[in-house]
Amino acid sequence: MVDWRLAERVAEAVAGGDGAGAPLAGGVDIDAMAGRACDRVVAYTRLRPAEPPPAMEPVGRREWARANLGTMRGTLDPLLDRLGSGPLQSAGGVLVGVEAGGIVGFMGRSVLGQYELALLDPERAPRLLLVAPNLREAAARFDADEAELLEWVIFHEITHAVQFTGVPWLREHLAAMLRELLASVKFEIDPSAVLRLPKLQDVRALWDTVREGGLVHAVAGPERKAIIDRLQAAMAMIEGHAEHVMDAAGAAVLPSLPKLRESLERRRREKPPLVKLLERLLGLDLKMRQYLIGKRFCDAVVRDWGVEGLNRAWSAPELLPDLAELDDPASWVRRTQVRSVTPGS
Repeated sequence: MVDWRLAERVAEAVAGGDGAGAPLAGGVDIDAMAGRACDRVVAYTRLRPAEPPPAMEPVGRREWARANLGTMRGTLDPLLDRLGSGPLQSAGGVLVGVEAGGIVGFMGRSVLGQYELALLDPERAPRLLLVAPNLREAAARFDADEAELLEWVIFHEITHAVQFTGVPWLREHLAAMLRELLASVKFEIDPSAVLRLPKLQDVRALWDTVREGGLVHAVAGPERKAIIDRLQAAMAMIEGHAEHVMDAAGAAVLPSLPKLRESLERRRREKPPLVKLLERLLGLDLKMRQYLIGKRFCDAVVRDWGVEGLNRAWSAPELLPDLAELDDPASWVRRTQVRSVTPGS
């Protein structure tokens, strides 16, 4: 139903120049760098991956967009098939294609690396992608050594690979929440609502919802909001853990790490107003908050209870922090009885 070819063309246009170009960091041995990073991540996190991480792949923006649209297609097509067929559905497929391409293209302008994982398709192998043009541009903007920035990003993405192969239940837990969210979507159109002009209080209520959580929350009913909250909490833990580990495991080998961290945080904050508005409307800024809240939680737990204390979150799905606990690590410690872990172990 969705015009995925159109989505690719839109994504490429929005993302701008592909810029795959010359080798990263003057042809540094990325495989060797990734191997060293994996050893350090495993030693620090004490998570034991069941298999080696996939090879690092430097790609341009187009390849990154194609990979993510492929994952999006596997997620959305079964959902949209429930609409059936007809002129309205065909028009909707074009609109979804344009929107999907626009969102992926917009994100493709800034993403540095990605552990690309198709949650709903276990047969599809994960990939570790490095978006070469964005890394080059970020290194220039940060006034940073490109090889050092590259290694720092690799620490982050390798951590994701270790998480998903070292925590046996994690992938299926996220997939189950995603399936639950998709199953909750109902395509219902109230003719009277279509014909009625919205009242002023309706517009104000919608805008307040968008300001609070983006369009994702604005179009979700109470049932879906609860699922989204659980999914966002899990993703905040995953992203925050990777942010914590990339700093902690990389500190000994990355002399400019404080400067890199400061530059990255400034890059996330200092965006043009239009970009900030688009992120807000689309709910993409939620991912930025995931990095911040999740890292702050992991930093606090490790500071007081050590890595083993934090690893209690990876013991079982019910021990992951919820959204409230991410802002209050002490409440998570009390609920999960992290006191049984020796501080600083």
